[in-house]
Amino acid sequence: MPHYPLAAVVGADALKLALCLAAIDPKLGGVLIEGPRGMAKSTLARGLAALLPGGAFVTLPLGASEERLIGTLDLDAALGHGQVRFAPGVLAAADGGVLYVDEVNLLPDHLVDVLLDVAASGVNRVERDGLSHEHPARFVLIGTMNPEEGELRPQLLDRFGLNLALEQVPSPSQRGEIVRRRLAFDADPLAFAAHWAAAQAALRERCDTARGQLSSIALDDQALAQINERCHAAQVDGLRADLVWLRAARAHAAWRGAAAIAQEDIDAVAEFALRHRRKAAPEAATAPPPPPPPQAGGNAEGSAGSGDWGAMPARPEATGARRELPGWAKKP
Repeated sequence: MPHYPLAAVVGADALKLALCLAAIDPKLGGVLIEGPRGMAKSTLARGLAALLPGGAFVTLPLGASEERLIGTLDLDAALGHGQVRFAPGVLAAADGGVLYVDEVNLLPDHLVDVLLDVAASGVNRVERDGLSHEHPARFVLIGTMNPEEGELRPQLLDRFGLNLALEQVPSPSQRGEIVRRRLAFDADPLAFAAHWAAAQAALRERCDTARGQLSSIALDDQALAQINERCHAAQVDGLRADLVWLRAARAHAAWRGAAAIAQEDIDAVAEFALRHRRKAAPEAATAPPPPPPPQAGGNAEGSAGSGDWGAMPARPEATGARRELPGWAKKP
């Protein structure tokens, strides 16, 4: 059964761009997508697999163990034949494609660490139970999370290359088109995929061309200097933001078919690299409220005097007159 074509997805342009950049340069470190349920996060991730040379799409089960993830000793071979043999796990199956982790914020931290380590290095190394093995694991890591169900630790959040949130609510016309296309795909996936085959092929060809051109685009000092300044202004910790931003800008230049990084490439990926790393700017000191205008009837000296705003000007009273207050009986 074909996956829903990425070219057929309505809207979500920023997310589609981030996924294509990750397909062009998998060393970016994956994409973390935040948003509520029902925003087609898994549909987009599945569509990305069709743009990669391997085309594999592997989902990590939420309750998977570390052995299921990285692989372990093949017990059948060990017990039945006395052989030490490696039984590959999810990471081996994802090589060359997409590894999709839904609700990554609900995974144990040590599994997220392993995922991010392998996604960055492209190699899975296993040392356990007398077994020493390594194999390539070059995949695009796509993680999704609903912030309402818990957050990732900042140390893990920082290690995802790109991050974006699906916050825009589709318009009524977009919602209608999304539903119509989904119903058409569910009714006949093969016919729907054939209808979008040309657009999907053009998208894949563009990614393939950009991937081949990537190494010829220089990571120039001028672009790096601007990125360094903007990362400093955003008060990010560490240097991962600078590295990811520069790589993403180069991938965007390749996506455009340009020969060098330009200003538009730096700006286009800025939020992807900074959103999950930017520190909140310190709150500006609250300025004291301006003094109220002088009361009518006050004199100039009282207005510019000691600052006793609101004081009523003195009014002379006769010394022999008794001041009467309302509600008090008069003295006979």
